[in-house]
Amino acid sequence: MLNSILIALDCSPDSDSVLKALDSLRISAKTKLVLCHIFPPDNEDLPDPDRPHRFSSERYKEAKKQLEKYQKKIPHSEIEIIGGEAVEEILRLANIYQTDLIILGTRGLKGVERILQDSVSGQVVAEALCSVLVVHPD
Repeated sequence: MLNSILIALDCSPDSDSVLKALDSLRISAKTKLVLCHIFPPDNEDLPDPDRPHRFSSERYKEAKKQLEKYQKKIPHSEIEIIGGEAVEEILRLANIYQTDLIILGTRGLKGVERILQDSVSGQVVAEALCSVLVVHPD
């Protein structure tokens, strides 16, 4: 049984494919679902750490709005919007929530492209301490 699932979303149209992957899993009503979006570390769209409840950035507001839209389709889910390196933050959140499964999408890169462009999904698969489901875009 899966007790906790971390779902990494980039709020692109491909995020719908990631969420559809949930339909193929047997998820109990007790399973904690965490929807997360990670902004790059040098992004001015993040809230000021001294004023964590003041969000002025339009991109932040859009990401939050999109995650809340997904959350309506997934009862009992939580939202995490943070800044940092995607791989590090996904793994950190997986550790915090004691995740049994990480679900994330891929940009569909193959071969040398995947190596040269530092695939987030590939790095998460390699470094995660739990199972990882990588969803290809439709």
